[in-house]
Amino acid sequence: MAVRAAVLPAVGAPLEVTRIELPDPGPGQVRVRLAAAGVCHSDLSLSNGTMRVPVPAVLGHEGAGTVVAVGEGVTHVAPGAHVVLNWAPSCGTCHACTLGEVWLCANALNGAADVYARTTDGTDLHPGLNVAAFAEETVVSASCVLPLPDGIPLTDAALLGCAVLTGYGAVHHSARVQPGETVAVFGVGGVGLAALQSARIAGASRVIAVDVSPEKEELARRAGATDYVLASEQTAREIRGLTGKQGVDVAVECVGRAVTIRAAWDSTRRGGRTTVVGIGGKDQEVTFNALEIFHWGRTLSGCVYGNTDPARDVPVLAEHVRQGRLDLSGLVTERIGLEDIPAAFDNMLAGKGGRALVIF
Repeated sequence: MAVRAAVLPAVGAPLEVTRIELPDPGPGQVRVRLAAAGVCHSDLSLSNGTMRVPVPAVLGHEGAGTVVAVGEGVTHVAPGAHVVLNWAPSCGTCHACTLGEVWLCANALNGAADVYARTTDGTDLHPGLNVAAFAEETVVSASCVLPLPDGIPLTDAALLGCAVLTGYGAVHHSARVQPGETVAVFGVGGVGLAALQSARIAGASRVIAVDVSPEKEELARRAGATDYVLASEQTAREIRGLTGKQGVDVAVECVGRAVTIRAAWDSTRRGGRTTVVGIGGKDQEVTFNALEIFHWGRTLSGCVYGNTDPARDVPVLAEHVRQGRLDLSGLVTERIGLEDIPAAFDNMLAGKGGRALVIF
């Protein structure tokens, strides 16, 4: 069956919206009709080669939809079920999984090397980060499908697959923000907005948003920011000025650039925690001297997929949504169609806009 999809023909090439041939689900697979997919900076990192995946590929790793059909052996979902796509399913048997660190699963992205569909001229296509959500429909491993809890709008639920899990996990699982602590979030995109809301949910006493764009202040404050700082060479000094000259207890970096990682570190109090969520390139080198590491006693940590277990955390997030503590629609700056994805990529490259949500 042919469906429309946004195809990355080669690394560095523009996306092409075209028709592809999608097979029926085989054993252990599920076919999903997408309701919505988020356009994430990680997709841009895949397209420009910062993160390597086999090409040509259909990108899109943040999505939700309705099950159309299931293959042999699939029992946890049935046709008609609403589901969230999980782009990093854990195998349960590798070293990280046996330690309970499922977000570091060594085999999570094995499916990206598979051929899951073909172009109309017969060219093999790979499923981006496993799920190929930039398409009207997709066929995925059953392990990539999570039942969507009741009471969550299907289109907004797409954001649970990456932005919300990552931002929530960065605050609750990686940085472990405690009630009364102060938090700074660098980068007010989809993940940053989720982190701001999560810091508020965690009971942070002060939540400082940092971004290069003055237009994002209203979004940040609606998400829970008590203060807004325009990024500059004086960012760390401004944040210390807002926190009694101490710096914040926790800084969450959602950009992936050396300058913002360094600014987040410099904005953290002595003994505080700096969590890096943003995916940067190999050219983004951050330097520290040995004396400052000793003197400041800060903790610097990476954060993969929010250090989350999606099967455990999606129901928790759904309850926050139902109780009005978490606003999924507030993470979206524009709602677009499939044909608008290439333009959304151009906007990200230009540093414009926020998280676009593709509505199918």
